[in-house]
Amino acid sequence: MKILKFFQYAYIIFAALFFWDAITKWSTDRNRAYISLLFTALAIFMFFFRKRFRKKFENRN
Repeated sequence: MKILKFFQYAYIIFAALFFWDAITKWSTDRNRAYISLLFTALAIFMFFFRKRFRKKFENRN
């Protein structure tokens, strides 16, 4: 169970890193910034998906 919780919060860390990458590349290369923003949104989605999945798994046990 603790490993699932760790990976759940790892997605938030990756979202922050991709967001920082998008901010730093915004003025030089917008296409890469957009890709980083896409990965940011995907990581946030995965955070909430994994959170919901973990709660379902805990309730089942």
